[in-house]
Parts: sequence; C-alpha cells; structure tokens
Amino acid sequence: MRRRLAAMLLAGPSLLALPRGAARAGDELRPAWPALPRLQPRRWTLANGLQVLALPDERRPGRAGAGMVAVQLWYRVGGKDDPPGRSGFAHLFEHMMFKRTRHLPDEAFDRLTEDVGGHNNAFTAEDTTAYLNLVPSAHLERLLWAEAERMGGLQVDADNLRSERAVVQAEFGQRVLDDPYGPLFHGMAPAFWLVHPYRRPVIGRIDDLDAATLEDVQRFHRSYYRPDNAVLIVAGDFDAERLPALVARHFGPLRAPDAPVPRVTAVEPPRQIDQRLVLTAAQVPAPAVALMWSGPPARHPDAPVWRLVAALLGDGDSSRLVAALVERERLAQGAGFSADLLADAGMLNAWAIAAGPSVQGAEPRLDPRLVRLEEALSREIHRLATGPLPAAEIDKARTRLLTEALSARQTAEGRALAAGWAEMLSGGAEMADLQLQRLAAVQVDDVRRVLRELLAQPRVTLHYVQRGRR
Repeated sequence: MRRRLAAMLLAGPSLLALPRGAARAGDELRPAWPALPRLQPRRWTLANGLQVLALPDERRPGRAGAGMVAVQLWYRVGGKDDPPGRSGFAHLFEHMMFKRTRHLPDEAFDRLTEDVGGHNNAFTAEDTTAYLNLVPSAHLERLLWAEAERMGGLQVDADNLRSERAVVQAEFGQRVLDDPYGPLFHGMAPAFWLVHPYRRPVIGRIDDLDAATLEDVQRFHRSYYRPDNAVLIVAGDFDAERLPALVARHFGPLRAPDAPVPRVTAVEPPRQIDQRLVLTAAQVPAPAVALMWSGPPARHPDAPVWRLVAALLGDGDSSRLVAALVERERLAQGAGFSADLLADAGMLNAWAIAAGPSVQGAEPRLDPRLVRLEEALSREIHRLATGPLPAAEIDKARTRLLTEALSARQTAEGRALAAGWAEMLSGGAEMADLQLQRLAAVQVDDVRRVLRELLAQPRVTLHYVQRGRR
C-alpha cells in the first residue's frame, strides 16, 4: 500500500545514561554500552486540547534554518476503535484524509511535499493513525496550515467514500486474498483475542466496508478526527521559539466537539485453557502453524525484554527458529516470532510454514508436518528458556536493536516517529528513552524469566491448511 509505513521504530538529542562498565553474564563479560541520544521533547497543549511535541535540532547562532523538518499528526484512533460490524473505518480514513478539504483539492499533500523535495505518508495501526510529512524547513508553516485544514475541513461525502472504499477493498485483495499466507496472518488476531476489539482486523473486512453508510462514516469522523484527540509532532531544523505562535495561529481556531471522545473500555480476560483451532483457505501451498500467548502492554517494564526475545527467536537467518527449523532440520521454509505489544495488551506468537507442498489426496488437517512444526516451535522456545544462552548471542541481538534505534534518531522523521509511538502506546514520548535504557540493561536471567512465564500459561494453537473438497 502506497501510504503504509512499515517502520515501527523503538525511539530516539542530550545523552541517555546507560549502565557503565562491563557486567558479568554467565562466564563472559558483557561490554559497556555508550551513552545514547535522548529525545527530550518540549510539550504543551492548546486550549482546544491539541497536544504538541517539539523536537528541534540544535541551532547554531547566526545559522538560518536550511534543513528538513518533520510534521506529523497522530490521532488516537485505530483499528480497535472501529464500530462493531464496521471494521476498517480507521483504515478507510487513513485514505480519505488525503481527499479534498474546503481549501485543498484531492491529493494536495503530494504537491505540498513531493514538489518541494519532501514526501508524505500515513499508516493505521491498532491504537493510532498517523499522517507524516517531511519538507524543507522553509515550508513548515505551509504544512501546519495544511494539517489544520485537513483536521477541520475534510469533505466527507459520498464520492470520497465510494472511491476510497474501493481502494481499501483492493488493498485487502492484494494483501490478504492474493497472498497464500495472507489469511493466516490476517486471521491470528481474530483467533486469539476473546473480547478485546483488537480481534477486529485493522485493514477491515470487505463485507463491513460494503455495509458502511455515509452517515456511519461521518459520525466516525466527528468522533475521532478532532484537536483534543490528536498529537502534533514537529521535529528537525526549525525555530523552536517561533513554533508555538505558528501552531496557535493555524490550529487554535479549531474547536473540539462537546461530546467526549469514545474510548475502548473492554478488558481482555486471562486465558484459562489451551485452545486449538483450524483455519482453512482455498489455496495453501504448504500447511503452517502459529502458537499464540498473552503478552504485556507496550508500557510494561518487560516490553524491551520481549523485543529482545523476538530478535533472538525470529529476527534473521541466524535466529533460533530459522536456524533450527529452516536451516538444520529442513522442517520449514519460513519461521518467526513476533511480540505485538499494544496499548492495552499484547500478543506473542511463533509461526512456521512447512517445507514442501501440501499433501495431495489426503485430509489436510491430518498432515503429520503440522504436529512436527508445533513440537519444533515449542522445543526451541523451551531451549531458549532453559538452556545455554551465550552472552555473545544476546549482545548481538541487543546491538542490532539499539543500532536500529540509533540510526532512526539520526533523522528528524525518525525522532518524530519514536516520540509518536511512545506517546501512543507507552504513556508518553519520554518513555522512548526509558525503553532504550531498559533494553540495554536486559540480562540473560530476564530472557529466561519471561519465557518460563510464557510456557506456563495457556496458549492458542492455530493450524492453517488447504480447504478440503466436499
């Protein structure tokens, strides 16, 4: 999808103090970590409820702003906020917000960014929808005006609904229906969550989108796309002393509705028993298995531990699941582990796709490779929880994660993204620094502790197979 942003950055200047000196892990010494750059956003709130975060570059006296500035608007609305029976509304508005406003034509943001050497993008997630712009600093005020215009003057009409609904449905076909394993990854959340609206797919369902009326869509827009439900983030080369006046000039006149912003209040209950499910599709080249467990929310102190666990188990060819199931044992053609830690709760999942084609002429649900994959995934997780874990292995994974975060903080866009994710998921942009500090401090015992807790709780086992002929 053109406007899908895949980067989920950890965080991201001053320095963040991390543990100094070498720390002993087992029989080896873990090297000291250097100080890392700190975000330190300046924060204020307008009378209409709009929150503002400013992350200015250091400016030298006498130097005019000639660099780039990131202007991002994050709304506290995501897939979990879609109305019942109307999945995909937040995703639909990710697209509709690029249509015409009172004073801007369709796709005007492309002209305001790409035509001056910048770019724009957007993404929808379970807890948020974000609109991202990067432009030369001289165009900062123009982008502030445009984002305020988009917030207060979007034309939500039948023509825009019709065109963007078709775009979203085409995307569903491309990303879910046309991908042999799209239904598997699309189906994990509905299979796992019992009551929380995280069970509704962010991308939406075609039938739900078909059933949407213009009144439904206008009501959703009024409820969520408003100043008191948004965070404006400006990062990069700009005059920090002048920014408050610019923001007040363009966003200050917008009024927040009298009605409160609807909020999700559902709480996912603890899972009491194991559950086994079978998901079928018309075309499954080879069967697959997914194992799913409950995880903590993104703000939890163990969130960085789980990021490290996911890297150890499923990030790259040298990760444990790939090395064991794909390279050594040739049981799988692909395998991975994800820690999907969201604002309200989390889901941890391990998956593997069997090597070789589907068995012809047999009942797909009885394919013996399903059991072998399930056992192999469980075995490798248990080995990480109880077996040897060399300090070099954990440091390699940690270094990769910290390097990704550091690389992101080299750009205005990366710093803004880090602040935005922490603001939406972890309780505040300042948490981005704390999460990095915690990541740098994770020890072998932390990895073993969370995995032992994982293995002691009930899980959902999902088998993905070819739909049998009747």
